[in-house]
Amino acid sequence: MGNAKSGAISKEILEDLKLSTKFSEQELTQWYDSFRKQCPDGRISRPEFEKIYARFFPESDAQSYAQHVFRSFDTNADGTLDFKEYIIALHLTSSGKTALKLEWAFSLFDVDRNGYISKAEVREICTAIFKLIPKDEVELLPEDENTPEKRADKLWNFFKKGENGKRGSQCIAQTIQHINTD
Repeated sequence: MGNAKSGAISKEILEDLKLSTKFSEQELTQWYDSFRKQCPDGRISRPEFEKIYARFFPESDAQSYAQHVFRSFDTNADGTLDFKEYIIALHLTSSGKTALKLEWAFSLFDVDRNGYISKAEVREICTAIFKLIPKDEVELLPEDENTPEKRADKLWNFFKKGENGKRGSQCIAQTIQHINTD
């Protein structure tokens, strides 16, 4: 990851992240120092990530959604987030680029990582999201999306797929191309 003796970020990773994110060298170095303080072994485990995520939603059940977010960020599927995965995730979710956010959203909904999104996967993510919403706020949602099932149906119908249909990564590519031409 970094230089083991000095605790500094390696030049190779620094250059790679400067090219693939919007962050400057100074910002990346600051992020790395903070990351190493919080994660001395250079990795965040899923349980640690869930604890961090729960702090953002103290009145909600954030565990299932945090698990899905973690999975979408853990690009090498090793069960941990290293600094590079962490920064790429931060960039994807904070970048103004719609294409990057759509790619991340696809990876979030592609629960089994097979390159397709099924209606069951949409329902699973909607259920996890609903666990984040306080009960009194759920009651204020429009009638056609006030349950995870209704919201999943509404999303699924937006893409005009039948019950057994799937949406593949090519759908995201087409959506991105459409957005870029508008």
